[in-house]
Amino acid sequence: MSEAIIQTYTRADEAFDCLQTAIVKGDLIPGEKIGEVELCSRFNLTRGPLREALGRLESRGLLVRRPHAGVKVVSVSASELMELYRIREVMEGLAARQAAERMTDQEIADLQRTLDTHEQMIEEAQGQAYYQAEGDYDFHHRVATGSRNTKLAQMLLGDLYYMVRMYRYRLSTSTGRPHRALGEHRRIVEAIAQRDGELAEFLMKRHINAARLNIEKKIQEGELTI
Repeated sequence: MSEAIIQTYTRADEAFDCLQTAIVKGDLIPGEKIGEVELCSRFNLTRGPLREALGRLESRGLLVRRPHAGVKVVSVSASELMELYRIREVMEGLAARQAAERMTDQEIADLQRTLDTHEQMIEEAQGQAYYQAEGDYDFHHRVATGSRNTKLAQMLLGDLYYMVRMYRYRLSTSTGRPHRALGEHRRIVEAIAQRDGELAEFLMKRHINAARLNIEKKIQEGELTI
């Protein structure tokens, strides 16, 4: 019995990871209506694990279910996305300041090594994309948890985190942006390592502001449809 439970859980977890990655990378686009039959065929999934995965994605705010309309990938308007980035700018700036004060030397070293792996991934993508898996592999996630501010981390790593991840990857595909973003990440970590909270906050806010300006530019030029 226990083996069956573990096996079912594993398939559901894999289905969840598969669909979440598809949403983040834009294979399932914001606003797209999805059905179980199509998803099973498209991603080689079975109904039971798929349904559990859909429920988890809905609880994370990545899917929305409407009466008589089915399930859709969540979407936001351009103005809502801009608001999300302005919120991030303030909150993540504070997280960077507190991370400079509170992260251990080992955590900072681990974060620097994480950025080394990011650089390898960017090179493998020939500088065309900067994809970060969630959790400890995500630079912004590590800084938020490193702030040791429980309430702040809860706000940054709740629905806001998963919503923003949907757009971060799509926006990282601008020419030259992956390398620029990685350089900005490295400078933020250097400030954290120097225990310069004021500089870390300034650099993080400037980094997110640059991402927001990139979004606005892509929308204005018609390269990004929200």
